[in-house]
Amino acid sequence: MKAKVLLSLILLCGGLAASMARAGDAASAAPAAPAACELPPYLLTSENRLPKVADAVKAGKPLEILVIGSRSTTIPSSESSSYPARMEVSLKDKLPPSEAVHVSVEIQSKRTAQETAATFVKLMEAKTPTLVIWQTGTVDAIRSIDPDEFRSAVTEGVTALQKTGADVVLMNLQYSPRTETMIAAQPFLDNMRVVAQEHDIPLFDRFAIMRQWNDQGQFDLFNPSRGPELAKQVHDCLGRALAQFVIDAAHLEPAQQQN
Repeated sequence: MKAKVLLSLILLCGGLAASMARAGDAASAAPAAPAACELPPYLLTSENRLPKVADAVKAGKPLEILVIGSRSTTIPSSESSSYPARMEVSLKDKLPPSEAVHVSVEIQSKRTAQETAATFVKLMEAKTPTLVIWQTGTVDAIRSIDPDEFRSAVTEGVTALQKTGADVVLMNLQYSPRTETMIAAQPFLDNMRVVAQEHDIPLFDRFAIMRQWNDQGQFDLFNPSRGPELAKQVHDCLGRALAQFVIDAAHLEPAQQQN
């Protein structure tokens, strides 16, 4: 019962998803990142590379990206404002006009890492992405899954994805000041970082990024009163940050970028 209550609260207060997006039209592409999107460089860099992404761009092949996530991946009433859609817009803006970019989303709502990883073989048979971005950890933390079991599940999932020949980026939990005292996030954050290092894949530290924005006063993630406006702004910034993260991890040369 406790886990169900926490899951409902995290989706309501920290998900920046369905309950925060009841109105408004889809956001249009903005030519420049707003000040609220600013981040220190260390949060957008990784020592691990994305060779498949780099090869696709160099060869002029379509860049197919699959985001596997939960309800916090989307804004149901305004899908084009969600971070995967905003990432697609940002990548198209940064890469050459001839580069085709397509981002699709696979929602695994309320599933643990183990439950999600079990679907990967069949999922990857149906899709052939260049890059898979796997967002996970929140449900496991809420349900107090054993951290070692969580790490094993993430390892299993990453291994399955890499066997298909795709690049992989791990994305950790979202940050919410309204729930940070209710769940023990740190063991799950640490274990995701360990798996990323062991498999030489980048980790997009969504938790640290959102905490940075909240602590610096760029977004007030404690107060939900701004509703859909806040959701769209945070998703837009996450999409921009993720696009830059992918480009940097692919080590694309300036000539391979639009800007």
